[in-house]
Amino acid sequence: MTEPKYLYIKKDIKTKIAEDTYPLNTKIPSEAELRAVYKVSRHTIRQAISELVNDGLLIKRQGSGTFVSETVISSGNMVEKSKTIGVITTYLSNYIFPSIIRGIESELSNEGYSLMLSSTQNNVANEKESLEKMLNQNVDGLIIEPTKSNLLNPNLSYYLKIAESNIPIVMLHATYEELNAPAIALNDVKAGKIATEHLIELGHKDIAIITKMDDLQGKNRLKGFISAFYDAKLSFNDDYIIAYDTESKDDLGTKLGKLLENMSSPTAFVCYNDQIAISLIHEINKLGKSVPEDFSVVSHDDSHLSQTLPSVKLTTVQHPKEKLGKAAAKWIIQALENPEFNKKSITFEPYLIVRNSTRKYKRDQTN
Repeated sequence: MTEPKYLYIKKDIKTKIAEDTYPLNTKIPSEAELRAVYKVSRHTIRQAISELVNDGLLIKRQGSGTFVSETVISSGNMVEKSKTIGVITTYLSNYIFPSIIRGIESELSNEGYSLMLSSTQNNVANEKESLEKMLNQNVDGLIIEPTKSNLLNPNLSYYLKIAESNIPIVMLHATYEELNAPAIALNDVKAGKIATEHLIELGHKDIAIITKMDDLQGKNRLKGFISAFYDAKLSFNDDYIIAYDTESKDDLGTKLGKLLENMSSPTAFVCYNDQIAISLIHEINKLGKSVPEDFSVVSHDDSHLSQTLPSVKLTTVQHPKEKLGKAAAKWIIQALENPEFNKKSITFEPYLIVRNSTRKYKRDQTN
């Protein structure tokens, strides 16, 4: 097969750098000049230049042009650039995130890649800083968990810059609907559905859902909740949809306390994750009631929290955690090393782990 023109141009510029035709820290010819030399389109020149920038051999300086990097030549020889993958998650050190990061790191390490880690605390200003940091460090690829994925994101232009630079990117858990980027995720609609179906099968009809609405995962789990009711030909109480977001999470306890004290409170709950389920159980216990005797609770993620309470072990939807991290790392490596790689999303199918936080509804059950 004939070698693509952009690869020929990339190799030729690389040779000129090695031979000192283009000395370090000097400006290379402009796009127009390179088009005239190689007699190709602007797109072909830009593709070759973008790959050399990604490889760390060239640096673009806004308003000045493209320059040979100061760090690519040592004693007249090309220095191999370390392969680095940027990983941006919402959180780092709590809940299921250490397991996900461990999966990413182990896979990258096995293949000779290093990891550059950053977190956003689910804050879009922090996400902007993280993206700027990654772009300035010329990472080879990016694994990103979206920040507030169910809301319009003000950093979309940065993602377009990433695409323009030909840096492969894959999302974790969800994707920004405006970008339609590939994602490695759990089937959250199905997760919410099987959690709700379990309670319906146990005879519960008055079921509430506590879900996070600034993240697409929460929205999708709500979709699954509604779908389960629809398939069972049951209706649900709109007041039993308890929504919160990152900023209002601390107020959730008060909201749950009021609902639990109501005479028409639900008999069962579907919780966004194990953290929320534990908080709910604490509120139930404050009222002198218990799980599952008075309320049944189903959660998501099967984190370490699911089995920390002394007497209640959570019925919860399993999350792939470390497997998800490994899958994301394998995806990004394939995207970098295999030109034929099909950059499709990967979806993990959920299953329910039944423990003792749920039981059959009894007609004489009182709340």
